[in-house]
Amino acid sequence: MNVWADKTVLVTGHTGFKGAWLCTWLLARGAKVHGLAMVPDTVPALFDQLGLATRMGHALGDIRDADVVAQRVAAIAPDVIFHLAAQPIVRRSYRDPVETWGTNVMGTVHVLESVRHTQTPCAIVVVTTDKVYANREWEHAYRETDRLGGHDPYSASKAATELVVDSYRRSFFADGPVRLATGRAGNVIGGGDWAEDRIMPDMVRALAEGRPVAVRNPAAVRPWQHVLDPLSGYMLLAEKLMNSDDPVWQGPFNFGPEAADQRGVASLVTQAIRHWPGHWIDASSPGAVHEAGRLALTIDKARNLLGWAPRWSFDRAVAETVGWYRAVAEGAFPRSLTEQQIADYEDAV
Repeated sequence: MNVWADKTVLVTGHTGFKGAWLCTWLLARGAKVHGLAMVPDTVPALFDQLGLATRMGHALGDIRDADVVAQRVAAIAPDVIFHLAAQPIVRRSYRDPVETWGTNVMGTVHVLESVRHTQTPCAIVVVTTDKVYANREWEHAYRETDRLGGHDPYSASKAATELVVDSYRRSFFADGPVRLATGRAGNVIGGGDWAEDRIMPDMVRALAEGRPVAVRNPAAVRPWQHVLDPLSGYMLLAEKLMNSDDPVWQGPFNFGPEAADQRGVASLVTQAIRHWPGHWIDASSPGAVHEAGRLALTIDKARNLLGWAPRWSFDRAVAETVGWYRAVAEGAFPRSLTEQQIADYEDAV
């Protein structure tokens, strides 16, 4: 049964990398998809490559503007909100912490306030990050019950976002028609991410230009996963929220890879250049801003409660990602590639 057919869905941050993939998938499922986001800040941008502006309810606006958010939510009256809009870059958060805090924390407040005032039945999935945990650089994979924290402004602002969500759930949505959860995803890769200071797009740009890939933190361990894995988790979580008022669904959920697929950056780059030949160099610097050395998630809660598990292994995720970029560089149509990967993912067992 396709629960998304004719559902009205609002995706904030729909012009971003994950937002564009999510909107494409929801459209394929028959949803009435609307968006609220800023103009894409990369050239190219996956949103433009997929032609989404003419295929969905596209609106530009800054979620730091409470009136803009309230008007958009009231006009759409969504059945489901996926709140993805954020300032998502760690190094950028050091350069502009005020923008980061304003977007990630107050932007979320504005979304939840707009729903609080309408009080129409709505399922909300707020997307945060694996970086919400107080990172102790240990071998232990973080559970949803572990302490929140954050060294850099990005991580700290996302941890604060989790507190905002928990407060709204307890204070305003506990007994009403609004159901609210958060999704904490690992490090996402996939075709069409053109952002600054992310290893995959940085690597693709270097490979396309015949340059060596400069790797800032080759020893850093991350929970790598293809973008479709966490998106499938967000959608499954939203389905549970739509269909049940059981509070077991209204909380945080980790969406990450299997334990064996939590690899070092050097492993990611080495695997990628098997699909697009090149070489990499160690560009680490002792004077660089702090970035976590090790980060891992446990996905037991999502597996046991939601019945969710990642479908694509580390090797498959890298192969699909690099294959997308290389095919586009050679003239393939991004929309066709994206829709085919979604179909392949849905067929995976």
